[in-house]
This record gives sequence, C-alpha cells and structure tokens, in this order.
Amino acid sequence: MRVALVCVIGLFACAGATRRAERNAAHTVTLRGSDTMVVLCQRWAQAFREARPDLSVQVGGGGSGVGIAALLNGTTDLAAASRDVEPSELDGLRERGGAPIVLRVAVDALAVYVHEDNALPSLDVASLRALYRGRATHWSDVGRSDASRVVLYGRENSSGTYVYFKEHVLDRFDFAAETQSLPGTAAVIQAVRHDPKGIGYGGFGFAHGVRLVPIAPTRGEPAVVPDERTAIDGSYPLARFLYLVLSDAPTGATRDLVTWVLSDEGQAEVAGAGFFPLPAEVREAERAKLEASAADPADSIEASAADPADSIEASR
Repeated sequence: MRVALVCVIGLFACAGATRRAERNAAHTVTLRGSDTMVVLCQRWAQAFREARPDLSVQVGGGGSGVGIAALLNGTTDLAAASRDVEPSELDGLRERGGAPIVLRVAVDALAVYVHEDNALPSLDVASLRALYRGRATHWSDVGRSDASRVVLYGRENSSGTYVYFKEHVLDRFDFAAETQSLPGTAAVIQAVRHDPKGIGYGGFGFAHGVRLVPIAPTRGEPAVVPDERTAIDGSYPLARFLYLVLSDAPTGATRDLVTWVLSDEGQAEVAGAGFFPLPAEVREAERAKLEASAADPADSIEASAADPADSIEASR
C-alpha cells in the first residue's frame, strides 16, 4: 500500500512537472489566484509582454486558495496569494517533489469601507471584530448615534482576503451568519457604495466611491488612515504582504517573469495598481531567495517558508 501511494504521488509530481515544462517550452507563463491581485497581475502581464514580446503571461483569478490548489495540481506556474501560505500547503508542494518558494511582491493595506455618507469617525480592531462576529449589530454599538442595523459584506472563503481578515481581525473565530459573502472585492465595493448601512473590507487599491475608515490597533490608541506610509511603517494595523508562490525553483520564462516583478519596472506596476512597492530591503531579500534557489533548489524550501520573519513588522 505504501509503495502504491508513493507511486501515485510520483505520478502527480511528474505530470505537474511535464505541464510546466511544456508551458516553458511554449514561452507561456500561467499565473492564477488572488482576486485582490488580478488587476496587478494583469498589469504585470501586459508590461512584461511589452518588454519581452517573445513571452506570454496568462492571468486568472478565483481566490488565493484556488491559485495554490492549481499550483499543487500543476495547472499553473505561479499562484498569487493575498495571505500567508499555510504550512500544509507547503507540505503538499514538497510531497509532490517541489521545493516551494514564497516571494513577497507588494504591500497592501486591508481597508475597511463604508458608504460615503456614513459619518463613522473610526473603529478599533476589537470593535471591527465585534461587528463581524455579530456581537455588535447596530451602528450605535460602535460610536454612531444612528440606531439602524449594520449590514455586513465580506468575501467568500476561498479568498485570501477572507482568510487574512479571519486570522488578524476575528482571531480565527467564524464570521457572523449575517455576513453577505461576495465573489470579489469589486463586488464588496459595489455593495457598500449603494448601501448607507453597509460595511465591507478589501484591498486598499479598490477603494473608489466609498469612504475608508481609520482603524486603531486597540481602544484608546489613535486611529490610522491606510496609505503607503502607514502600511510600510506598521502604524496601520491591517497592513499585509502580497505574494507570488512557486512550486519549485523557477526556470525559463517563469524565472524571467518573477525576476522582472522584483525589478524597478515591475514594482512601478505595483504602485499603478493601487498597492505599495516593496521596501528596498525586502526586495533585496526576495531577490536573494531567487538566487539561492538557482544555486541549490533545496535551500528554497526553508528560505521561503511562511514564518514570522515574513511579517510586515519584521521587515522593518
């Protein structure tokens, strides 16, 4: 039975490697995953194609979990993720013969949106948690005189933004049953824009036609508006990295693309998509990961595992 299982895993690994090799031979890179990152990935694909017309990048969304699942079954070269990669996901890639690499490629501030006419001055993380756990249900519970009921909008559970919010705001508790799950950040924005009683969350770069709520880390501390400075210096409590995930040391067109993403040109597209470029020291650390993986692919396993050293705070 054990021999049979090893053979099956080996067949999956070989099949995935074969598909990746075929795409590299055709000068095509596939990139799938985070809906938050789709616009950014599309910008990368277009700008990279202009710089390298011999290469093609195919971009798809579906959520961070969908992208990592595609990486596991060998149907994408790169997964885009707006959350940390789970240890079990890294183990799955290793079991298929890979030495996974997780690259930080941009900084985002997970923003909290309300209707433009909503006068809510600010929230602290505990009050935000109370709303999305159903412990606070009316605007008057969180500092407004309005006694109407709060309408909660959020993301579906395949979304990295959903996972990040659940981990960093809800302390891994479940969302309130009343939360309306929507298929993308753009849908959350659209819902809040048309609902004076609504509140939602998502990437900073999507915040058009809504108002951003300043967030305080704890009660009594100053509330902070998300922007590039507060995301990078850590004073905004919901700042996060965005990632590209590889199943193994990249070669050919895939290596060319990820190297370019970390270049000045690639990081300029980050700003153009509404996110924040990596600080210089973080970019150098990610370049070092790529160099290490080329020198010895086995090194990439530990060098890029999701751990506290990859947090926003630790990067400063």
